[in-house]
Amino acid sequence: MKKIYPFLALLVLLSSCKTHHSLFGGKKQNNKSIVILYENDVHCGIDGYAKLAGLRDAILSSDTAYAAAVSCGDYLQGGVSGAISQGQYIVDIMRNVGYDAVTIGNHEFDYGTPRMKNLLPQISAPIVCANFFDVGATQPFYAPYVIHQYGKKKVAFVGACTPETMSAESYSFYDEAGNLLYDMKPAEFYSIIQQAVDNARADGAHYVVLLSHVGEAASEMNIDSHKLVEATRGIDVVLDGHSHAVVPNVQVLNMDGKPVGVTQTGTQFANIGKLLISRKGEFSTSLLPAADISYTNDKVVATTDSIKKLMEQVTKRQIAESDYALEIFDGEGVRQVRKAETNLGDLVADAFRHNMDAEIGLCNGGGIRNTIAAGVITYGDAINVLPFDNHMCKLEATGSEIVAMLEKCVSMVPEEDGNFPQVSGLRFIIHTVSHTVSDVQVLDASTGEYQPIDLSRKYTVSTTDYYNSGGFYGILKGCTLLKSTTLLARDAFSDFLEHAMSGAVGSAYEQSQGRVTKIDD
Repeated sequence: MKKIYPFLALLVLLSSCKTHHSLFGGKKQNNKSIVILYENDVHCGIDGYAKLAGLRDAILSSDTAYAAAVSCGDYLQGGVSGAISQGQYIVDIMRNVGYDAVTIGNHEFDYGTPRMKNLLPQISAPIVCANFFDVGATQPFYAPYVIHQYGKKKVAFVGACTPETMSAESYSFYDEAGNLLYDMKPAEFYSIIQQAVDNARADGAHYVVLLSHVGEAASEMNIDSHKLVEATRGIDVVLDGHSHAVVPNVQVLNMDGKPVGVTQTGTQFANIGKLLISRKGEFSTSLLPAADISYTNDKVVATTDSIKKLMEQVTKRQIAESDYALEIFDGEGVRQVRKAETNLGDLVADAFRHNMDAEIGLCNGGGIRNTIAAGVITYGDAINVLPFDNHMCKLEATGSEIVAMLEKCVSMVPEEDGNFPQVSGLRFIIHTVSHTVSDVQVLDASTGEYQPIDLSRKYTVSTTDYYNSGGFYGILKGCTLLKSTTLLARDAFSDFLEHAMSGAVGSAYEQSQGRVTKIDD
């Protein structure tokens, strides 16, 4: 079942469990320490699951500590395996991992709430979320917590998902008539989590671990994991997600002034988190780079390999070539697409504008998920870039509506915002201190020159139907819809590369093209 670590690496890992039990045998400990391996924001990075399961199995078989695996949300969407199966491939893999507890993230709602409700039971693990309700229900749809016993100690895993899901994935919360079907209780969020923690303690939990998909980034609702800690008591540690941060451990004081650790692993299994609860009840967290983990679980490997073969039948077709990478990151690996123009953002926005024959192309940076490496570009790469099931459409918006949208969607710069606009046929200046935009110009296709935007004039805009269900802060929601299609954004992008560009990404896209300028004033 397992591929063994190099000896020294395994010895270091297991010695951190702080037991006196020999690696090679000896008397069993009745009160061993507890190791909880955690992940967040996997977003279809499926190769890490076998390592997570293998590492957990290694700790269990060594008999140096109790071991468990948990998930902090955002697993169903974000890559090819999720997109082409609407999440089915992901739950098939997760079922074979054998999780002790799983919470939900905002992207579990991407295929619609009924699809999520159908898929998650197939993981065959406790799904926990204290703040997701059917409208009118007095109890959450999923259990708010689950308690597992490890030796003499009981650990409660409480689940929490960001209430911002209601705006970011609003299409999954309302029916076609605009009636609210589901609620994440933003106004009561902190008190709901506190009640779940109190109930878990009353049920005998010695320790409370929060599986949080709340994040540490600034948000419109002013809700984040640090404020959650500050507003509650009784949580021992927060295994966080949503903001894709790499945080081994940061201490936040709770309502009683007690320090509580908050941690995140990054995204797509860049790291696997390790929470150690010592025999004395001390908590420590660390991140293990997944690339350094050589343990695997054979059953998970077999499932993943089988799914890769199925995916290859869909994804292997070559659509283009590029001599350089098309990026969402900067040279140091820091994600830029949610706070600055990138060359891939330019290319996607150009594809949108071309496909719908519009004056302006517009894609929210949060919808562009992955870089394309230099070399052959396949249809699978296009899916990886735009994995969400959003359809192309064409709007008519006034210059004043466009400027208002730009100003709102860049208001958090230099911080990340999934609504940050990647644009085509448009250029503008961001003032990062005053949080305003200026010198907004629109390309005149007949002359090839940019002209100042006319606030009273109407312009055609090509984007996805996400504009009407959470995108761009809903500012374009009231615009006139000129054309809706069933064409997925990834197919519009693929068609642009394969046909409009004749399969060759031009040198104009080697760098971003200066459509968005930032000034610190």
